[in-house]
Amino acid sequence: MSKNTPKAIRGTQDIFGADAEAFAFVVETFERVRKLYRFRRAEFPVFEKTEVFARSLGETTDVVSKEMYSFEDRGGESLTLRPEFTAGIARAYLTNGWQQYAPMKIATHGPLFRYERPQKGRYRQFHQIDAEIIGAPDPQADVELLVMADQLLKELGINDVTLHLNTLGDAESRQAWRAALIEYFRAVKEELSEDSRDRLEKNPLRILDSKDRKDKPFLADAPKIDEFLSGEARDFFTAVTSGLDAAGVKWVRAESLVRGLDYYRHTAFEFIPDEGSASADALGSQSTVLGGGRYDGLMESLGGPATAAVGWAAGIERLAMLVGERHAEPLEAMVLVEHDDGLGIAIELLAILRAGGIVSDIVAWGSVKKRYDKAVKQAPRHILRVNETGYYEITGNGSTERIEAAINQRADQ
Repeated sequence: MSKNTPKAIRGTQDIFGADAEAFAFVVETFERVRKLYRFRRAEFPVFEKTEVFARSLGETTDVVSKEMYSFEDRGGESLTLRPEFTAGIARAYLTNGWQQYAPMKIATHGPLFRYERPQKGRYRQFHQIDAEIIGAPDPQADVELLVMADQLLKELGINDVTLHLNTLGDAESRQAWRAALIEYFRAVKEELSEDSRDRLEKNPLRILDSKDRKDKPFLADAPKIDEFLSGEARDFFTAVTSGLDAAGVKWVRAESLVRGLDYYRHTAFEFIPDEGSASADALGSQSTVLGGGRYDGLMESLGGPATAAVGWAAGIERLAMLVGERHAEPLEAMVLVEHDDGLGIAIELLAILRAGGIVSDIVAWGSVKKRYDKAVKQAPRHILRVNETGYYEITGNGSTERIEAAINQRADQ
């Protein structure tokens, strides 16, 4: 590579070969599963007005204050490459009048952007799959999403993860819990980490999932949400867990699992690799495979009416790491052109095979020996050797029934 050749931007990647096949397998499986659950496919702009994310995520969050890729366009308007899906989906729901479809089940996938330190499984341009149910206040919506996520992971072959589940209560419960947390942590403020001291007044719930060693001694005795749950919030969580039990989804209670933003209510969840499992080893410190929660207050932050909503997202790169090496469909037939005069017939044969659903390719350049060596190197199940008269011979192992049926069907037409 020349010294003048531009290098890839830090935190981005070029995906090829087995990695690309694993990536595609994740997306294809997601598309198949979301159709089983009748989630509508949607596409959204890769950038939005900066205020969409600032108002949704909060000006003081790390994402907004430190990680967003924002720029001023030629019209002088501040735009931002999307750092997550939910805010853009909420904006689309309000501006397009999608309330008419409520409860609306929607799914999407694509690239997202955050300026953060690149590490294993985490990039500055990364990709996610995303599923949301908007306009459904019933706990059954939470169950539906979680059962769907569980099935998706199983169909990807990721069986060594467990659903970690918590409730954040309704607005009343959460507010009472928040006040108790502030009072508790104020008493030990000087002993907390710098990040936790900064979060104490603004976002005390975030202290509960701190990984800093200075905070650890104070977390076990911090007030628990169960002490402040209203009867309605308790019933909601019971309905969710009962639904998961009925569907056969295994879960564990995770009292420290929180969402810091005020619009999150009720269910919060993450699928996390089991300790000592292959998935845990593959992901390292980036432990969450899929996560989400209920965000009943988000629409109001964008100027819309109070709207119940719940959703989850998962990083495609992380899922692909767990899926492992996925190869392309095996090459069933290679059309080998042994003489240039047979090229026209060979191209026609190739088109017939592909129309018949047979994975096939052609080699028609170089010397005859090089053509043959290249055909064999691709390890096809069968080789169709085409000579100068257009005559072809099928060699290889196993039945040639599918190939012959495709060719005969074209001949009959």
